[in-house]
Amino acid sequence: MENPPIRYLMAAVVQEQDVDLAGRALSLLGIPVFHLASSGGFLGRRNATLMIGLPEGMETQALTALQKACRQRVEYLAIPLEGSPLPLPTPVPVTVGGATVFTLSVDHYEEF
Repeated sequence: MENPPIRYLMAAVVQEQDVDLAGRALSLLGIPVFHLASSGGFLGRRNATLMIGLPEGMETQALTALQKACRQRVEYLAIPLEGSPLPLPTPVPVTVGGATVFTLSVDHYEEF
C-alpha cells in the first residue's frame, strides 16, 4: 500500500525541551518528522525545526498534536536592574516555549 501524496509542508520551530514529545505525538498519528537542530531567536535558546510532510486532511491533527506537546511556560531570568545600588539581579518572569508553525502547499516533490 502506497503512502498518500504529501500536499503540505509544515515547518514547526519548537523549544528543545519539547522536541521529543512533539516527535512522539506526530509519530503516533503516522506522520513522519524530520528534525533539524537550530538556535537563536528569543533569549538565544536552543530550539529545533521540525519538517513535517502532510497528506491532504492531516493539517488539523498535526497542529493539535503540536499544541498539546509544545506548551508555553514561565521561567524566571535574573536581570540586573539599571541604577540599582545593589549588584543583585532581580528575577523577571519571561514566557518561553510554544511553537511557531508555518504551513506551505507542496506542488511537487520527489523521493529517490
